[in-house]
Amino acid sequence: MSLTEISRKKSPWVIHVGTGGCNGCDLEILACLTPRYDVSRFGVMSTGNPKHADVMLVVGPVTIKYKEIIKNLYDQMPDPKVVISVGTCASTGGIYQGCYGHCGGVDKVVPVDVYVPGCNVRPEAVIDGLVLALDILNEKERKILEEKKAKAKGAA
Repeated sequence: MSLTEISRKKSPWVIHVGTGGCNGCDLEILACLTPRYDVSRFGVMSTGNPKHADVMLVVGPVTIKYKEIIKNLYDQMPDPKVVISVGTCASTGGIYQGCYGHCGGVDKVVPVDVYVPGCNVRPEAVIDGLVLALDILNEKERKILEEKKAKAKGAA
């Protein structure tokens, strides 16, 4: 296990993106930061800057106006990156599916790695999704390092 892998597994930086909806899942994510659930024990840090984030937590259905903003935030995140769709609205559009001004789930805009089901999701489910995302993040990191090594061997 490389130093980058260890440090990333111990301290993923997460950006929380709320795209609208009832904010029920937002409240559950905030509950994860309270002493009762305390995601900081996994080293999770919340950041507002996508350039520092490893994981994007998306909550709520994607509106047409928010579509470009999510894509822009995703593009600013450094590789490797993981997207977690939290809740039914972010996964499928939920009760807003087919409504005017909405384009469905987050996976219509950016690739999603982890789906956390529920309406509202429970904080335990959000933590399970984060732990699963860390494994995916490390796997992506490993692939990037292998590609770099293969390129270096090919160039030499």
